Amino acid sequence: MEKKQKLRTIIFYKDYFNEFFVKQRNKVKEKIIWTFNLIEELPRISETYLKHLENTDGLYEIRVQQGSGIFRIFCFFHEGQLVVLLNGFQKKDQKTPKKEIEKAGVMDKSGGHFG
Repeated sequence: MEKKQKLRTIIFYKDYFNEFFVKQRNKVKEKIIWTFNLIEELPRISETYLKHLENTDGLYEIRVQQGSGIFRIFCFFHEGQLVVLLNGFQKKDQKTPKKEIEKAGVMDKSGGHFG
């Protein structure tokens, strides 16, 4: 089977994402990895899986749904190719919680940058 060429590389900022990931059920972990593969391999990614957050300077959310669970992982691009993963959380209602966006913003000030 032919291995697809990666168009982007995903890296992890500190341990924020990993702390979220290890707490998830196996089915959720598998869906997250599947979604990461889409983001790395597809030239254009549907907003179903990756969406820019309004009123932010380059902050995106990776969108994962497994069963009735909805999960979001914040990230940003660096030099157009690198997806840097920040924190993740399980979404419980319609709006993205402000405290989760602020958490990503705090991480931005400590070394990463958006845009």
